[in-house]
Amino acid sequence: MEIQRILVTSRIHHKLKDLIESHNLSKQFRFLPEDEVTKEDYEWADTFVGFRPTPNFEFGNIKWVHSLAAGVDSFMKINWKNDVLLTRTIDVFGPKMSQYCLSYILQDTQLHEQFSNLQNENKWEFHIPKSLEDQKVVIYGTGEIGGHIGKVLSSLGMKVYGVSMSGNKKQYFEKIVPFQEASTILDHTDWIISVLPSTNETKNILDKNTFKLLNNVGFINVGRGATVCEDSLKEALNNGNIRKAILDVFAVEPLPADSELWQMPNVKITPHISAVTLPNDGVKCFVNTLSTLENNEKLRNVVKIEKGY
Repeated sequence: MEIQRILVTSRIHHKLKDLIESHNLSKQFRFLPEDEVTKEDYEWADTFVGFRPTPNFEFGNIKWVHSLAAGVDSFMKINWKNDVLLTRTIDVFGPKMSQYCLSYILQDTQLHEQFSNLQNENKWEFHIPKSLEDQKVVIYGTGEIGGHIGKVLSSLGMKVYGVSMSGNKKQYFEKIVPFQEASTILDHTDWIISVLPSTNETKNILDKNTFKLLNNVGFINVGRGATVCEDSLKEALNNGNIRKAILDVFAVEPLPADSELWQMPNVKITPHISAVTLPNDGVKCFVNTLSTLENNEKLRNVVKIEKGY
């Protein structure tokens, strides 16, 4: 594919301009804030680069769209043209989310909270930390990000299983099953990690039918909030199916101040920061994708429109 005219839109378009121009690409660029893009810009450009579509987005003469973020939920709301390529930023999110998940698992297995409480009470009380080798993790979503998390956790001795749409085998996983067979691997699970994207198929897919199969499990959601039925999650937290939840994403963000989740003692809330997209991360992936595209090499970050990820 030959690319010549690239439209880059963002609230940080000046920062993106500096980063992209440092690569000395022989292309024409327009760097604009999202609310200043016009119909003429879409007619001029053959490529659109941004974190989300602009409010007045139209395809014009665009043949390639690159999302500077990993998630493409906002682009999926567009009636997509079949001949337009959509790619997304990859590679940086797996390592970041792996570190996020591992930090909370280690905090739990090393009994940080328990020892902190004992210290506050001036108590010397002997408790043995749990071993990572004894932990079983089930990862919902075994794509680029979930696969990396599986690699990191399994390298530390954890037993990692996966649930995906296809159920296809993948390195670092003891076993991967399709959603309809998830119940076959949930017994004796210590942690569930969800990195599921938000699609029609995954909306509220983690609900009471899943949670009722669990017993005293830690739950981490770094995927999308819309994939979890919040009422079912709260019920599972109250009845012991889930002993603690680490939640980085929610169906409504920011999480409303009156949400019960804020006050639940077995819930940890972070404001969608498990894998923040830094400008240099997005630009690096864009530049690499452009090179791959123009050299007619195989792309690893193509979004399958029919699947939504």
